[in-house]
Amino acid sequence: MGPGSPPDTSGFLGRLLAGWRRTKRAWSGVRAFGSLPRQDRRLVFYAETAADWAYLEPVVTALGDRGNRVLKIASDPNDPVLDQPDSFFVGSGSARTAFFKSIDADAFVMTLSDLQTYHLKRSVFPVHYFYIFHSIASTHRVYREHAFDAYDTVLCVGPHHMDEIRKTEAAYGLKPKHLLPHGYGRLDTLIQDISSRGKTTRQGSSKTSVLVAPSWGECSIVEHCLEPLLESLLEGGLEVTIRFHPMTRRHNPDLVAGLLAKYESTGRFHFDPHINTTDSLLAADIMISEWSGAPLEFAFARERPVIFIDTPPKIHNSAHKRVDAPMLEVDIREEIGRVVSMDALDRLPAVIDELVGSVESWSGRIRKIREETVFNVGRSGEAGAEAILETLDQLPTR
Repeated sequence: MGPGSPPDTSGFLGRLLAGWRRTKRAWSGVRAFGSLPRQDRRLVFYAETAADWAYLEPVVTALGDRGNRVLKIASDPNDPVLDQPDSFFVGSGSARTAFFKSIDADAFVMTLSDLQTYHLKRSVFPVHYFYIFHSIASTHRVYREHAFDAYDTVLCVGPHHMDEIRKTEAAYGLKPKHLLPHGYGRLDTLIQDISSRGKTTRQGSSKTSVLVAPSWGECSIVEHCLEPLLESLLEGGLEVTIRFHPMTRRHNPDLVAGLLAKYESTGRFHFDPHINTTDSLLAADIMISEWSGAPLEFAFARERPVIFIDTPPKIHNSAHKRVDAPMLEVDIREEIGRVVSMDALDRLPAVIDELVGSVESWSGRIRKIREETVFNVGRSGEAGAEAILETLDQLPTR
């Protein structure tokens, strides 16, 4: 780079400069939060990624509707919430670590598991920690062994969470946490979108639409049978949309381009990059997944059956058998859809035809299971706000 040349904004120097700017911005956010009067720091919500707000936002909105000031903390520099008042960026580095350790607030609410296990610790101040779930699935196999131990109050999706956490506390000799019936904000938002927009269809297509929504990790369709599955669907004349977990795209950045190069010419293969929007979910006649939480959301929101590919199960806690409780994500699969072996992918078009053709008979059944599985369907935001405020009212005055 010669004299007078513009600064290098690409390559190593560009990444170094961008990192320095993010770090500077994060520490500025920590200082700005700390400069607020202590009485204004009653309710604090934290999102590790922008996607977290799908689970947190209904409660935030309900608290705001009640006249409460809610402070929003974000680690994603591109999180749209940072354009809103009372929002603070803390990044994902040393500023966030220091922020967690030193936060002085009444309630700290998040959907981040494993608090206290790694580098993100509880505060040195007497903060009350609330956990909100980002999955309907059970707690003792798809989460790590001590995922919820450090929380004071857990807002539970359904009765299964209450039962599992109590049995976990008994198995490990833990102090009982405050467990409250909450529900699932993401589900309520999906139901509202469906009610207001109805089913959408891809322009110019009258074919059955299939949404393939794999999980991430060793259990994923991506790791076991992605291309044979897609070929079975496309050869069956189906309209196929695929939506990947963000971690899949991060770890396999060339995957999407490779699939589009191979299948886009069919005119019936589509990629949805927007995992947090509902367009592809509303357009689909049926969903295919495995151990992801997405099929439970699809079935309960759309009241339609789903197909589960029988890949190896998702296990993040090898000690899950210490907790003597059933696993929702295992037991519910045959109740809300069909399980298809990886050796029987050629049967998928026929299974889809059967399920789509009998969707009316599934609707009432799935609705009943939903009401038994999820608390406060349609009002989880209000229920969560009530639970948090009532809990804080019972705490000693600081």
